[in-house]
Amino acid sequence: QHQRAPRPFDIGSHSGNLGRQIKRNHPRVAQDLMQALFKGLAYLLGTLVVAAAITIAAARFADGPMEMLAGGPFTSGESVDQPPAWAFLKDYETVEFQLLEPARSRTTWIVEHNNRIFIPCGYMDSTLGRLWKQWPLQAEQDGRAILRVDGKLYELQLVRIMEDPAMDVVLSELSRKYLGGGDLTAEGRRQIAEESLWIFELTPRNEARS
Repeated sequence: QHQRAPRPFDIGSHSGNLGRQIKRNHPRVAQDLMQALFKGLAYLLGTLVVAAAITIAAARFADGPMEMLAGGPFTSGESVDQPPAWAFLKDYETVEFQLLEPARSRTTWIVEHNNRIFIPCGYMDSTLGRLWKQWPLQAEQDGRAILRVDGKLYELQLVRIMEDPAMDVVLSELSRKYLGGGDLTAEGRRQIAEESLWIFELTPRNEARS
């Protein structure tokens, strides 16, 4: 019996060949797809890294910190000669401060007790913590700082404390504001002793110590 010649667009005659061709080329197709996927992911990752680097570099020139990114020196604000009564900071979640050397600024937690103010810094016993948080080490070398609150600038001194009659109250206040309010005094003292938790008091500037 005479067999009909396949037409150019005869699906019935070509489908079997097409299926066999896809099957034969399947490993190559999968490989090409994986390569395209990896290239896309690499491009996306590279874009994110470049964007992050640009943001961090730009923050160094900003007037103060950009959220959790360290910023440049303060270029705005009203200088105040005499420190106020610090009780108004009792329920402030965060404030901004700047070291004079190096002139970088950051956002930080703040604890107030009996007209004294304190800045905590945790994870200082870990490699990652010390790499990410250089300012406590810098503040030990030169504690001159500027506190900026509500557009006002206060020239103060950062002094690290490990023993103080008010330490238990400071730790309790730290827990109340940021850690859910549990009794973490013993744990806080243990972390201070192990140099995991550093506590700095912001005191009036003493130029003789700078």
